[in-house]
Amino acid sequence: MSAALNDASLDQLFRSARTHNAWADRKVDEATLRALYDLVKWGPTSANASPARFVFVTTPEGKEKLKPALSAGNMDKTLAAPVTVIVGHDLDFAQKLPVLFPHAPGAKDWFAAPAVEQATAFRNGTLQGAYLILAARALGLDAGPMSGFDNAKVDEAFFAGTRIKSNFLVNLGYGDPAGLFPRSPRLAFEEAVTIA
Repeated sequence: MSAALNDASLDQLFRSARTHNAWADRKVDEATLRALYDLVKWGPTSANASPARFVFVTTPEGKEKLKPALSAGNMDKTLAAPVTVIVGHDLDFAQKLPVLFPHAPGAKDWFAAPAVEQATAFRNGTLQGAYLILAARALGLDAGPMSGFDNAKVDEAFFAGTRIKSNFLVNLGYGDPAGLFPRSPRLAFEEAVTIA
């Protein structure tokens, strides 16, 4: 049985963690990005499908390519972030199931219907995007997940010729606390939970 994390770890992952909008002038190196993915890949997905595909946008050229897809409200913080992660999902994920789920040779066929394929890719890719946020925090990075961009433009710029679709963006780096907004409230247990 696993032991519960201590309060400092829970604070870092959840209670004290914030969505960042401003960034310290400090790069995130490739070794950290590799360590990040090496954590994310272990999060559970349906049939180990692992449909998420990530683009770590770190270069000025990459940011210029992303810029036309950004909403005005997300432009400055995204261009200033050391890394912007495009969290996408591959509708062709089932092609990798013979490797990822080898004990069920017919697993690829479970997702043949387009509606099942799309729902599975989107749901599990979203889960993997959430794992990315928590893994980043675990590694000492700050995160700023967001919508507020044109998915079709991102897909054309970064995923043309594939069946990968963008879902959301996550700015990563070392946050500048001066850019934080006051913390918004959350729903109480009684408002969000039913025990059946």
